[in-house]
Amino acid sequence: MRSIIDRIKEGNVLLSDGAWGTMLFHLGLESTACPELWNITNPDKVYQVAKSYVHAGADIIETNSFGGSKLKLDMYGLGDMARDINHAAARISREAAGEDVCVFGSIGPSGKILMMGDVSMTQVYDAFSEQAISLEEGGANALIIETMTALDEADIAIKAVKENTSLPVVCTFTFDKTVKGDYRTMMGVSPAEMVSTLISSGATIVGANCGNGFDGMVEIAKEIRKTDQSVYLMIQANAGIPEILDGESNYKEGPEEMAAKLPYLFEQNVNIIGGCCGTTPDHIAHFADAIKLHNENK
Repeated sequence: MRSIIDRIKEGNVLLSDGAWGTMLFHLGLESTACPELWNITNPDKVYQVAKSYVHAGADIIETNSFGGSKLKLDMYGLGDMARDINHAAARISREAAGEDVCVFGSIGPSGKILMMGDVSMTQVYDAFSEQAISLEEGGANALIIETMTALDEADIAIKAVKENTSLPVVCTFTFDKTVKGDYRTMMGVSPAEMVSTLISSGATIVGANCGNGFDGMVEIAKEIRKTDQSVYLMIQANAGIPEILDGESNYKEGPEEMAAKLPYLFEQNVNIIGGCCGTTPDHIAHFADAIKLHNENK
């Protein structure tokens, strides 16, 4: 399989998948359950999610391992299963992907704040290293460190991937719009600060996921491009800003509405576009049509 970097260099916009949690909840995952355990207990349903995005036209699918670090799994009493859970996650997505679709092994935040002192840098490094190694062994083609908010944790995660695997590193942060109208993570990191730090740390692809619909993501992409015109950029937007109804998050932006906004990301030379919370295979299928048209006409 061609590397993800070689495919980006060919000049086409690539399409990643949509939400995993949204789809797993539709298939019966309880809100209090550990999603990653389903790689062991319900692999057929995890495979169903992965395959649905392949059928929708995704060039890249992720793995059901966002909360798969030992530190995060410890919250469910499953820390000792981290290696098996991540290996299974990658194996399932690899099987669903077939020969032409790339698998990004998902690595989410540890759930710990380093500056609070409740966990050491070594513990965080070891947890990310174990996860990264297991995802590579299971068949991932690249590793995506996503939904990050703190530069120190992202730097440790990137280091763990680079020192323990041979895979390309993708890293995306989650930003919120401030009262001043700019974008920052909950730890105060701006898109510009993110880009410069992640490139120095060794990330090959950077970007933003979650927290915003495409309207906000276009603004974030513009800020990133003001900082660096050439960095490989990945954007995964929510299906709009959620509304809480009866205690549940509801996402209002439909497939056609979101797909119509893709040209604004094309203008910012975004290399990989996908969905996050609230997006479905139907969203991704509409994205696929828009991206195919763009690639044919560029």
